[in-house]
Order: sequence, then C-alpha cells, then structure tokens
Amino acid sequence: MAVGDCHMVSLSLALTLAGDAVGVFGGLLVFVEFFQLPSYLSYEPEFDSYNFDISPLDVTEHTWIGRIGALCIALGFALRFAGGISTLV
Repeated sequence: MAVGDCHMVSLSLALTLAGDAVGVFGGLLVFVEFFQLPSYLSYEPEFDSYNFDISPLDVTEHTWIGRIGALCIALGFALRFAGGISTLV
C-alpha cells in the first residue's frame, strides 16, 4: 500500500464522518423546529387556554433554526456522497 493510497482512505473517512456530524446537527435543529410554538398561537396561563390569532400576512411557520437545519442535512448528504466518490478515485 503506497503512502498516497493511505491518504485517500483517510480523506474519504474524514469526509464521511464530517457529513455524519453535520447531518446529525441539522437533524437536531429540525427536531427543535418541530417543537416551537407557532407565531399565531399564544397560551394564556391565567385562563389556561390557547388563543389563535391568524392573519395571513403575519404568520411565521418556519424559523431560521429549521432552515439552517435543513441546509445542514443537505450538506451532510453532500459530504457523505463526496466521501463515497473519493474512495472510487
């Protein structure tokens, strides 16, 4: 086994592990996004009730946490794909 071959295997493994880490972080952010209270829903503890204030122009369903999480998942898949391709070279 030549020195260059060993270097390519470690690069492939590094890309794959980096993709896994970025993807897991993105999945965690998307998980947090799912459990956020929507902007049109408010809770009033003194009445123990929820109020819906729906105005189509003011509704925010997704925050930057979910968007960044989705981008991290996509980047994680891309890094895993790059790690798999680098083993073929």
